[in-house]
Amino acid sequence: MRQFRVLFVSFGAFLVGDTVRMLALAVLVYAGTGSALLAALAYVAGFLPHAIGGTFLLSLADRWRPRAVMVGYDLLRLAMAVVLALGVLPPLAMLVVVFAVSTLGPVAMAARTAILPDLLTGDAYVLGRSVLTVTSGATQVLGFAAGGLLLSLVGPYGALWITALTCALSALLVRLGLTDHPARSAVRAAAGPTAAAPPSARPGAVRPGAVRETWRVNRELLGDPAVRRLLLAQWLPGSLMVGAEGVVVPYAAELGTGAAAGVLLMAAAGGMLLGDLIVGRFVGPVRRERWTPWLAVLLGVPLLGFVARPGVALGAALFGLAAFGFAYHLGLARRFLDAVPALRRGQAFGLASTGTMTLQGLAAAGAGALAEVFAPGTVMAVAGAASLAATLALWHTLIPPDPLIPPDPL
Repeated sequence: MRQFRVLFVSFGAFLVGDTVRMLALAVLVYAGTGSALLAALAYVAGFLPHAIGGTFLLSLADRWRPRAVMVGYDLLRLAMAVVLALGVLPPLAMLVVVFAVSTLGPVAMAARTAILPDLLTGDAYVLGRSVLTVTSGATQVLGFAAGGLLLSLVGPYGALWITALTCALSALLVRLGLTDHPARSAVRAAAGPTAAAPPSARPGAVRPGAVRETWRVNRELLGDPAVRRLLLAQWLPGSLMVGAEGVVVPYAAELGTGAAAGVLLMAAAGGMLLGDLIVGRFVGPVRRERWTPWLAVLLGVPLLGFVARPGVALGAALFGLAAFGFAYHLGLARRFLDAVPALRRGQAFGLASTGTMTLQGLAAAGAGALAEVFAPGTVMAVAGAASLAATLALWHTLIPPDPLIPPDPL
């Protein structure tokens, strides 16, 4: 449990810094260009590169030691944050720097996620995932609150120095507090050959390059119908809902108050926090999985109200209610863990994270492009409708198989 606490605290520091950076960069780009599309791209500049990292580099999560991967990525983010905070780059160059560094994000996220089942087993793993997601919601609330405050006190460049500080803190915590677990490829080699071992793991096999291995395993995972369906269920409903977040800054500008962006994003993060806290902590495993499709529905329906251009208070309530639905992913966690091969767990979780981040980035970018033509509120409603449509299309996957696991005493 001590190592889980280290993972928990370092993840919180990681997310606070990233959240502050996202808000500060979006404000800088929108102020410098006046473009809703570029502001949306600034908001998700760390998301879209996951498509590249997930396509070419994910196998490194199973080849390299997880602690080294996490610390190395934190140090790289530290260097990026310092460059941004110095204010020597124009807005478009900032986007390029963030895009380049974030290419390695899927590898670090896969290493972090894959080590969790080694620390927690059974339903404790699902609850551990819930705790990390609650941490994500709580730290995003803190990050957006701190970001809004810092923007008013020290400006966006000053806020970026906070990101640099959190990167250093996360690297230090992981380096000093987390055991140096071996790479999964080393565990596979130590276990010896088995009939089910992949060709690259058998004696005398020539180890393929990272890109080739990543493509091969991704094809294997996506070729498995059960894994593919669960990946789509994790990717689409939530990612399409995030498209609405991509136009929050233009929506706030339309309302005439810059503080509205921070309030709306805090409400979304708070809704996600409450959803994971309530569903993860107070709902039993069976009921949690049975609620999955209905929670996914909640992602889209409240956003339809933005077509009426609500004010800050009502808009925050709608955003928070929609984000509560993100708890649907908890009902898929055990099923996905059971569906993927244990020795490919790092890459499988990395593929899930990569798809999520990439689709979130594309959804936000698409929303930003639409906001160049249509009102931001209308675009946010369209994002909700798209999320709802994806949920209905995936309904049979979101419903858990019956019988499930042993009866829930609750």
